[in-house]
Amino acid sequence: MNKSLKKPKVINRAFDFNVVILAGGSGTRFWPLSRQKKPKQFLKIIKDRALIQETFRRVSGLVPASQVYTVAIAQQSKIIKKLLPKILVRNVLVEPEARNTAASLILATASIYLKNPEAVLAVLPADHYVSDVDRFRQKLLAAARAAHQLKKIILFGIPPVSPATGYGYIHCPGQKVGEIQGESFFEVQAFKEKPDLPTALEYLQSGEYYWNSGIFLWRADVFAESLREFAPELFSAWMKVVRCLRKKDSRELGKVFREIPALSIDYALIEKISEALMARGDFGWSDLGSWSSLYNYLAQDGECNAVNGKFIGLEARNCLVFSPKKLTALVGVRDLVVVVTDDAVLVCHRDQDQLVKELVEKLKKDSPEYL
Repeated sequence: MNKSLKKPKVINRAFDFNVVILAGGSGTRFWPLSRQKKPKQFLKIIKDRALIQETFRRVSGLVPASQVYTVAIAQQSKIIKKLLPKILVRNVLVEPEARNTAASLILATASIYLKNPEAVLAVLPADHYVSDVDRFRQKLLAAARAAHQLKKIILFGIPPVSPATGYGYIHCPGQKVGEIQGESFFEVQAFKEKPDLPTALEYLQSGEYYWNSGIFLWRADVFAESLREFAPELFSAWMKVVRCLRKKDSRELGKVFREIPALSIDYALIEKISEALMARGDFGWSDLGSWSSLYNYLAQDGECNAVNGKFIGLEARNCLVFSPKKLTALVGVRDLVVVVTDDAVLVCHRDQDQLVKELVEKLKKDSPEYL
């Protein structure tokens, strides 16, 4: 694992480069650690910094702190200001309400567009993990230059290591469009919804499919033109948001924002555009989408138990234990996820941890005080 944060060799840029950190979201699959008041992106899960702090640290030096933005609802923005004091207060963009990533990125891109229509944005989820930080930084910088020069929307596809059914896939047979700073960019042929297991196996074996990382880069003016051409209903909202921001009319902005369809940017735009480009995201990526995704990133004992915290086991094997404050003892069990917090304990099989999201829905009805 590469833990260093060396500056890339090529740091001179002849374009305006900005980073937008998508900092909203509820992180329900990480219950009981992730709660409504402090969801996953604000927690210390792998290292001694919160995930959003790690995200900011990965781009430190690539862009000035004055060109890093976050976007989230007001309650979350208060936490962001405490965790990321180097970000300018005016760059902590506040959503009038949570409306999914299409609305978030219309707001963020419009804010930067008004400063410079040709500015490049790198969109980074706040709650992902990257093990090879140096490689990530080099690739992100090359992709930013490609977005600027080629005037295309760029995305990172993750080479799949398993037939995962929890990701959308990018079909990219390998039609190379060009190379910038040693990084190859390929033409995206199609986007595929989350597949069933047999289909995911076919994708894996073909070598032509990649996991959609949710990391995107675009010029602000290219984003606007893409909305106009491929998502006209959102382009209308874009024009209204730009007008509200220009007039600094927060009341009207709130009204307009609430009219934007609550869609992901993937579904609302990315999957509709005809000439997106992909770079290979081979930099040790994980979206930390569930508890079991931590298994390969935590220290393991001799029985392959991955542990964060205090643990003792007897005939316990292949378990994931997250118990920072209390001693957790396991006897005669295998393949479990065990999470211990001050007021709740989660126990489930590792291959069923996706059901935690459904469990949270049940808690909303039966025991909302634990959310």
